[in-house]
This record gives sequence, C-alpha cells and structure tokens, in this order.
Amino acid sequence: MSVTHNAPLYQSGQYALYPDRVVQGPFEAKALSAIEITSNYQSMVRDFPGLAQDSAPLDLALAPPQAEADGASTWQLSKDTAAFPQYRSEYPLVEALYTLSLEEMRNAVEPDGTFRTGKEWAGVWTRDISYSILLSMAALQPQVSRNSLLRKVKNGRIVQDTGTGGAYPVSSDRTVWAVAAWELYKVTGDQAWLKEAYQIIRNTLEDDLQNVYDPNTGLFRGESSFLDWREQTYPAWMQPADIYASESLGTNAVFYRACQVLAEMATLLHHEQTAAKYTAIAEQVKQGINHHLWQEDKGYYGQYLYGRHHLSLSPKAEALGEALCVLFGVADLEQQKQVVANTPVTPFGIPCIYPQIPAIPPYHNNGIWPFVQAYWSLAAAKARNEVALVESMSAIYRPAALFLTNKENMVATSGDPAGTQINSSNMLWSLSGTLAMTYKVIFGMDFQPTGLVFTPVVPQAFGGKHHLTNFRYRNAVLDIELEGYGDQIQSITLDNQPLPSAEIPATLAGHHTVKIRLANTSLAESKVHRVPVAFAPAAPTVTYANGVLTWEPVEGARQYWVLKNGQKLENTPKTELRVQAPGFAEYQVIAVDANGWESFASEPFEVAPAPWQQVVSVRHSAAGASLPAEENPAHGFVEISKSANPVLTFKVAVPESGVYAIDFRYANGEGPINTGNKCALRTLRLGSRFLGAIVFPQRGANEWSDWGFTNAVPVQLEQGQHELTLALEPANENMNGEVNRALLDYLRLIRIA
Repeated sequence: MSVTHNAPLYQSGQYALYPDRVVQGPFEAKALSAIEITSNYQSMVRDFPGLAQDSAPLDLALAPPQAEADGASTWQLSKDTAAFPQYRSEYPLVEALYTLSLEEMRNAVEPDGTFRTGKEWAGVWTRDISYSILLSMAALQPQVSRNSLLRKVKNGRIVQDTGTGGAYPVSSDRTVWAVAAWELYKVTGDQAWLKEAYQIIRNTLEDDLQNVYDPNTGLFRGESSFLDWREQTYPAWMQPADIYASESLGTNAVFYRACQVLAEMATLLHHEQTAAKYTAIAEQVKQGINHHLWQEDKGYYGQYLYGRHHLSLSPKAEALGEALCVLFGVADLEQQKQVVANTPVTPFGIPCIYPQIPAIPPYHNNGIWPFVQAYWSLAAAKARNEVALVESMSAIYRPAALFLTNKENMVATSGDPAGTQINSSNMLWSLSGTLAMTYKVIFGMDFQPTGLVFTPVVPQAFGGKHHLTNFRYRNAVLDIELEGYGDQIQSITLDNQPLPSAEIPATLAGHHTVKIRLANTSLAESKVHRVPVAFAPAAPTVTYANGVLTWEPVEGARQYWVLKNGQKLENTPKTELRVQAPGFAEYQVIAVDANGWESFASEPFEVAPAPWQQVVSVRHSAAGASLPAEENPAHGFVEISKSANPVLTFKVAVPESGVYAIDFRYANGEGPINTGNKCALRTLRLGSRFLGAIVFPQRGANEWSDWGFTNAVPVQLEQGQHELTLALEPANENMNGEVNRALLDYLRLIRIA
C-alpha cells in the first residue's frame, strides 16, 4: 500500500495524526526526519487559567490568536542510539518518536546501571521499572532491567514502594516485579536469574498470603496499583487502614499474573507442589475478580470493593486494571472484547479513572498517563479492536510529538501536561510505552520461554512496510521486515525459509533476516465508548439521630441510594430516611446525577445497640508506653514494637455466639499519612488459629495523639471465654525493617451478624 502524508491516520474534534505530523488547532508538530521533530506547541493552561479543572475539553480550533506560539521548538537526536534496534517505516513521525524514545531511554540509565524513573524522579521505583520492563525494557536493556529489579529486593523479598500510610501492606502491588522478572527471563533465558527470581517471588507471595489475602473473596487487599495518592482515587473519608482493607482491580490483576508466574517458574524448576498451590490461588483470584468486580450492565470491571464491615463495589472504570485483565486473561475472550469496547475513553485518551472526582486537582484524577495508554493499546490489540487501537496509539503519539518528550501525565480535560500536580519529562514508563507500540503491536513480539513468537496486529491506517534492524534476541541478531496490515500472517520466513508457528527458536544464534507478509485483512468490526470528561457528584456526609439518617443536598444529585450493610436499601430524592435495625447495621448514601454517575459512598455510619459492642483494655495485657501521647483516661495505652510487646494476649468474654468484627484503636506517628515505610502490622490469632492481619498505618509525623481504628477482622466466635493473640510474626516485616511500631489504646469487638 502507498502511504499519503496528506491523509490523516486518525482524526477527532481535538487533533489529527498524519504520517509525518500531528495537528491540534493552531499547533503542529512535524517530523523533519527520523532524528528531528519540530513543534510550535505552547501550553494552553498559561493562556486559559482554570482550564486544567474545566469539565469539558477546550476546542483548540477556536483558540484565540494569543494562544499561538511565538516560535517552534525542535528535538534533534544528540546521543548515539546505533547500538539499539533501528526502525524505519512509511510513517516519519512514528520513526522519529521511536528514535526520540531510544534517546530518552539512554537518559534514563543512571551511572550505577539502574533505571532513573524520570527527569524529575530520581531513584528506582518498583512499579515504575516493572511496568517499563514488561513494556519494552526487558528486550532493550536486559542488564539494566536486572540491576534495577535487584535494587528493589530486601531480605529476599520484593520491596514495596513508599506511599500511603507508610505503604506495605496498605499498598501491595509490589508483585508486579514478578511479572517483570518473568518477562526478563523469557527474553534472556538466564537460568541463574530464573532460580534467583523464583525464590524472591515465592518468599514475597508467602508473606502476602498472610498479610493481604482475603480467602472470603479470593482477592488480595491493598491500594490500586500505581494509583498511590489517596485523595486522587479514594473518597476523602477513607483512611489508610480503609484503603488496606479495600480490594482493587489493578492490584488483583497483578496478583493473578504473579501467582501464575510463580507457578510457571516452579514448573520449569520441578517444584510441583508450589506450582500446584499457586495455580490454584491464581484461579481463586481470577474467580474473585470476575465474581466481585465484573459489571455485567456496563461490560467492564469496577474499581474496587470498599467500605468497612460490609464492602460494596465502586463502579468507576479503572483503566490500567481494565487493560491488565484483558492482557493477563482474567477476562475471557468475550469479556475482553466488551472491556475494550465499553470502557469510557475521553477525547485525549483513556483517563486513569472514570468518571472523575470533583474538587480534586489533576494527577491520577482527571489525568491521562501515556504508560497506561500503552497498556490500553496492547489490550485493544489483543481484543482485535482496530478502532480502539488506532485511537489509542494516536493518543500516545500526539503528546510525545507536541511536547517533544515522553511526559509523565497530562490533564484529561485539556490534553496538556501543565496543570497536573506533578509532572516529569523523559518518563521511563512513558517512553517504554512508545517503544512498545513498535515491538509489541506492529511486530507483535511475544517472548516465551521456548522462543520469540510474532503476532503482529497492524491497523490498516498503519499498514505498509516496517523495518526493524539490529534487534538482539538472546544469541541472535535479527533484521525484521513486515509488510501489509491486519492480524493474519500470509507468510513468514527466516533467511527465506518458512518459519513454522511464526516462532524464532530460543537456540538461534548469529545474524538472520525475518520477513513477514500480512494478508491485508481488516480486523473484526469494533467500537469505542467515547465520552466527554465527566465528574461524579461529591460523596454525601451522613448523620444519624433517633432512627433517622440525614444528609446535606449534593450539587447535581437527582436521587440518593441508601445502602445497608453494603446492599441497596432505598432510592429516594429526599435527604433523609427513617431506618430500623434491631441489631448492627452499617449505612451509606450515594448521590446519583442526571447522567447516572454515582458519587463515592459516604463514610459508613454504624448503628449498633450497646450490648453488641465490647471494649477490652490493652493495659491488662502489658505495661504502659513511654511515647509522648495523650493517654486516654479510661483505658490507657501500650507500645508495640520489635522489642516492646511483640506478643500480646487478650482474654475476651463473648456473651452470644455470632460474627464479630475485631479491631484496635491505635496511633502511629512514625510518618505522614501519604508516604513513608513504617506502617506497623501484626498477626491476629484465636489460640493457634490464624484470623488475619491487623494493620496500623502511619497517621502523621510525630502525631502520637492522633488516634484511629485499624482494619477490622471478622471472626465467628462462640459464646464463652476466648484468648486472642496479637503477635509480630516473621511475615509481618514492613519495608522499613527496623521500625514496626504503634500505640494501642484498646481492642474492640462489634457483633455484626
């Protein structure tokens, strides 16, 4: 086919992508060659204050003259990238962005041979390097990938990044390391790495089974993967302990794949029992996701289960989690098609969540992240959704060309990087995503333990000739030629000889030529759920008195849904409801607007008769603490740390058999609520019987008088005397390793059923 540079590859009301340029209103970025791009783009936020939080995209075609740039900026290749694969095609802009990304990849390697996360982000971050390695860095920089992965190992376990409440186990997505480690093994075939990574992953998952696994749902607890800024994706009432107790889509997709990876590694290493164990756990996670998070009416997954004693599903779409469920096979073939066709996509790309949270500035909220867009592209390719794939690839190429760098994120309403809370150029996972479009979409590279399989998915818009030279695979160097479009291989040869199964064997050595000709068949009919950027209503604030729930009117709300114990009880246009509960009940209210968008559920309000609650002082179990906190005169408090009270025993008298929620009132002043690595955790047992983990997240630096409640563990208790033990066990190590400390005020039992 012949490519015409005057015909757009993709066009919308916001911008148009051509083979050699992108045009957005008065702005244009153009590839002058494979090593030079010029752009006259200027940030719209400077000229239109408030644009970043506007609820609708600006029509840049109608931008006033002062928005035009005074002159052009230019990127020119300044580093030698000849050692890496060279890409040529009939699409000069894609070529140039590929080369720009190679250069930025070189910028992202530190002198110590590890990856730098971004121009403004120093250091190695577990999730950033792992998602980048999976996208393309394993193939391009295997040694740097290995160095970086090993930098995030401590005591033979994967390190969770710092974050909410002192991170692990509030954040638990460290297991994406396992998926990256497996990709690195498949690329290199390094047996020593396989054995080393296997033991690290096994140690990590064994701890996670004790600290974050919920056998009742088959899901793992913890914050949404990479969405690690509390206010950006969670309701304001949720404390880190609540976030720990939530069960999120993206993190569980990662756990599913990590369990599969461990099972596959165990099979190769002849550890049959481990393989069987983690194959079964992976299946439980898959079933849990599809049972608890799938939304049949929407055709995509919900964001997470959240609440306190009774969890409900947040129906928001969560882009990375949706994509991972497609890519990892959590979704079956029909679900994969539904997810890609039905998940909301906004004019400049797929936002991290949809709809957005009101009154929260752009970052994860009202934000588009190119690396997430890359995973969405891979999902679209797997689902064979050509319309979604072209649109998604364009949403990657547009900002990289206009901004002349691979940015960290941009505002969903404007498509502009300015206005976000934090941003960076030369972002590792963004550049990895740009490169992945060539390797994993156009050429369809699928690394397997036995070889490199080609499964190209080339939209007709990007059809024609594509050349990749000097691609190193194990002991071979490949020059690859691809021609045509579609996903059907008409012929594939290795050194002009037919290549069975479109697979390069892992044993191949030397320099070789691969030629792929596609059959020029269109993909199946497909669609995209295009929507404007929308903001959900604010979450109501609920009070209770004399049997009546009341709440203030919420702007834009047309009706309110009242939940009782996580289930819908009533729809009402009013702002109050009389309720009756003979025993324990937990109420929440959701505001719903005219478009059907739901607010987050309000903070759970517990209604329970006094006899249904019991408080047990911890001072009966240990001596008081010496930390500078205000002592509760009724109960007192004790310190728990690695040296003080590593084991506490509580005797409780249960007046009536039933299900009891057990939690603790605590303080942790070891660090702020939004970062750090000193979240304390312990194991709760009834005699020798494991009940669950109790988590004591940070509540503020030196805030030892800021008291709150831990997560609650539901336990069936029979009438009579019982002995509970709270202990620091080997699996309860946090990421700090030295400090694992909190203050305890009292233990609480609430009969919830």
